[in-house]
Amino acid sequence: MAFEVDGKTIETDEEGYLVDLSQWTEEIANKLAEGENLEMTSDRWEIVNFLREYYQEYQIAPAVRVLTKAVGKKLGKDKGTSKYLYELFPYGPAKQACKIAGLPKPTGCV
Repeated sequence: MAFEVDGKTIETDEEGYLVDLSQWTEEIANKLAEGENLEMTSDRWEIVNFLREYYQEYQIAPAVRVLTKAVGKKLGKDKGTSKYLYELFPYGPAKQACKIAGLPKPTGCV
């Protein structure tokens, strides 16, 4: 599958994850979020940017339990809960947020 942003063709796999992670931009994130029926709020951007930093450091997209723990550690206990993350990303905080962040599908996500 592919879509266009700023005159560039962006390739995704059959589940909608970017094929070339280096193509990611905020405009692409907005387009991916639109495809997920989500509007990018400041809270969603905070998690997406956190995920991108996490991936840069560890070279892996975290599964939801690891994500919850890591968010709690860095952004505060109130944000490091499954409830909070599922409110932001109802189709799975790790899976859906990683897609919007331009990261691979987290391991362990079905």
